[in-house]
Amino acid sequence: MNLLALLLAALGARGVAAEAAARHCRSSGNVTPVYGQTPSREFSRDTVPPYLAFPEPGLDDPAAYEGYDTRVYRDARGNAFQVYLKGSSGRVVHLWADAANESVGFTVRDSGGKPGQLVWGTGGAAVAESAGTRSLSYGLELPSAVAIGLFLLGSMRVERDLQYASRDTLPLDATPFPQVELSELIDRLAKLKARERVRHLSLLGATTVDALRARLLPRVTAQVGDTAWVVRVGQVSFDGKSHLWLTLEGDARETVPTLSGRTVTIRRPAGGPVRLRVRVTTDAPALTPLAREEIFNDDFRRFYAQVQADSGAPLRVRRLEREVRGAELLSYREKLMAGLPNFATYFGRDMLMTALLMQPVWAPGMPEHVIASALRKLSPEGDVSHEEALGGQAIREHAAEYNRLVSAGQLARARAVLAHLAATRENYSMVDDDFQLPVVAARYLADPRVPAERKRRFLQVEGRLARLVANLALVARRAGPYARAPVATNLVSFPRAPDGHWISASWRDSRAGYGGGRFAMDVNAIWVPHALEGVGTILDELKRLGVTPVIRGEPLATFARDRAALERAITVWQGAERHFKVALAPQEVAERLAAKLRALPADERDYWDGVLRRVGPAADTLRFLALSLDGAGRPIPIVNTDPAALLLLESLDPARAQALVDPIMRPYPIGLFADNLGPVVANDAYAAPEIWESFRRDAYHAPTVVWGREVNVLLAGLARQLRGSDGGAQPAAPLLDTALRRIGEAVDRSGLRHAELWSYTIENGRLVPSRYGSSSDVQLWSLTDLAVQYLLNPPTP
Repeated sequence: MNLLALLLAALGARGVAAEAAARHCRSSGNVTPVYGQTPSREFSRDTVPPYLAFPEPGLDDPAAYEGYDTRVYRDARGNAFQVYLKGSSGRVVHLWADAANESVGFTVRDSGGKPGQLVWGTGGAAVAESAGTRSLSYGLELPSAVAIGLFLLGSMRVERDLQYASRDTLPLDATPFPQVELSELIDRLAKLKARERVRHLSLLGATTVDALRARLLPRVTAQVGDTAWVVRVGQVSFDGKSHLWLTLEGDARETVPTLSGRTVTIRRPAGGPVRLRVRVTTDAPALTPLAREEIFNDDFRRFYAQVQADSGAPLRVRRLEREVRGAELLSYREKLMAGLPNFATYFGRDMLMTALLMQPVWAPGMPEHVIASALRKLSPEGDVSHEEALGGQAIREHAAEYNRLVSAGQLARARAVLAHLAATRENYSMVDDDFQLPVVAARYLADPRVPAERKRRFLQVEGRLARLVANLALVARRAGPYARAPVATNLVSFPRAPDGHWISASWRDSRAGYGGGRFAMDVNAIWVPHALEGVGTILDELKRLGVTPVIRGEPLATFARDRAALERAITVWQGAERHFKVALAPQEVAERLAAKLRALPADERDYWDGVLRRVGPAADTLRFLALSLDGAGRPIPIVNTDPAALLLLESLDPARAQALVDPIMRPYPIGLFADNLGPVVANDAYAAPEIWESFRRDAYHAPTVVWGREVNVLLAGLARQLRGSDGGAQPAAPLLDTALRRIGEAVDRSGLRHAELWSYTIENGRLVPSRYGSSSDVQLWSLTDLAVQYLLNPPTP
């Protein structure tokens, strides 16, 4: 029997074991995920254990979650369904990661008005599919007297906004999150002339303005019988075309519900917990999940089998299986999602970066899902969509467009918007993803594992060839000014916001992310040069495939005719790094660090001052690539992790690789590395005080945060440099080997390696890692740790 047959037989045996484990869960009430076993592909079982759960004993530190507890299930169609209990606010949120990115949330408070204690009920979840609807139910236990309100059913984006605005702390009978775009739409529609108003209402399936206004809030009803009671919460979408339902069910012999407006009070007169059955139902369309056999290649499955065979590393097996399941939960034929719970939609950059990182372990066809999704959403000009708006969020955005059109008197166009109010909308605000698509597409087209005929078929579907050419043309146009005149102000710029600031239009997409810079180092010194190289590779591969695209736009048409012109542009762009170089003498480093430490709170100042005393002052010049340039093309001296992408994309000589790694591995606050935490994404100590303040206000990409994305790019890049692009050992590079080991150890000690991002607090003179508040539980580019594990421990032949 060959290796593949042996693996399939083993996977089949584990599938039988998983089904037996699931039967045990149903009979015993045990709901802990069973790891190290391949789950059944049958999704329509009546009762299922959670597919993932966080925090999990042995793998996570519960204290770092600060009362947050979550379970992820798969519904009857294999789509991810997540429930999380937020102990700090009493909020219960359900994410349905389907084609509409739906959510259902409510808040529980005890008799004293404080957040109610939330405890999972016994047993697993019941899943069902019937008559065009899908449902999932589970048990929940609450204190003996509770009030439940702030019901919000619709888009997960709206739930996310509610929590960002801290509206989960409002009185339970308050409007959870007013969607001003929808209220304004109703007001504008109501002022139309009668005949025109009827036309607009009919497009929304409503007969009156009042009927339309009633859709802004859910309808809550209660019914009490002799043995059972049920509270039903129903929400029709604003366009009247889809529905979400929430039901709370209890035993009328134990508990007494009372409905007042949209608030439910439940008491258990005899004392003891209130036991509920919570059910969520939708009629939105489902996505098509990918199985692990479709996601991972034979080499990874061999690696997986070797890890599982190691009886001395049970935690490693559990962690590996958990990450594989996470990859399954985010992978669909239509797209790869960015993360659960807050980003269960398409994000172009997340998919493209994941494709680059996962190349060693993905099945050869996996990049097709990424490329096809990006091309399907491409703008006519060739821009890659950063993010899609689905369902209720699309309705909000279309409503804002409708309001502008009605205000301008463009009623025919306004009606056209109403007719497709929930149509998916795309956001083209980012810059880096436009240059990442050619890199990923070039690697796919040059992959010898993919047959030529398959590549040709792939390009012929959905107009993909013409769309790909549109993206290449955009890349060539944007690279043109600097290729012709290589001065800093001709680099690829971020767009300017209406208030005058430069929009952070690369992966550090918070307002403070690039220190207020206009020209990002990662875009200009990394992605543009590699995108131009990708253009050349794609043109060559199309020629080998016998595919002749129509290319009219300049300078792409010139590049297609004259490869020397393209090579000259690449050479010019490979020199763009010089604009970002910063060199600080030891005395200047010491002076700037002293000023930054004086600006910190006392506990942080004392801790980092202690670190500096232990490591001693910088003995030599600190050299790094600035995070960005300002509007005049001057470096903004922020040390950052972005050069790690060069380790991933290129085969570098040891001296070059070590020069890139050195500032990252210098101890923070000199460089980026923090023991027991990992490399923080930025160090603003050498920048102006106003930049310190901007990061203090907006900490998402601040010097207090480690990103799993950057950790994995660093580890995968270091592994590549040490092994060589062909897998062979490279010349000795002690700093790289030490960096690889130290980063892995620090991140493991943080206890948050799986997280999207994490931070820290200083407590009694100690650095204590903590989960970042809006961090994802299952995050696409954090799961690229699977490729890192494979690269660091490749399977034996």
